[in-house]
Amino acid sequence: MTVPPNAAAPYGVDPQGRPYSDKSKIVAGILQLFLGTLGIGRFYVGSVGVGVAQLLTCGGLGVWALIDGIMFLVSNDRTDKEGRPLRG
Repeated sequence: MTVPPNAAAPYGVDPQGRPYSDKSKIVAGILQLFLGTLGIGRFYVGSVGVGVAQLLTCGGLGVWALIDGIMFLVSNDRTDKEGRPLRG
């Protein structure tokens, strides 16, 4: 017997019971590492304000973009614009 997928959480839930985002933390991290000076990783997850700040500062001259990209890849508490944890 198969369990029907939950429409509220099509990508599953995290250990705290929060539904996972449709965005991937790996994609966000890679985008941030390679295009972080343009804020692309932040735009991908819906953080438009931070994305614009990174765009205007060239990703904090690359330092902010590099650290942000690494944090997307190794952290389990990054969320999308709706507060859902990113899929790993």
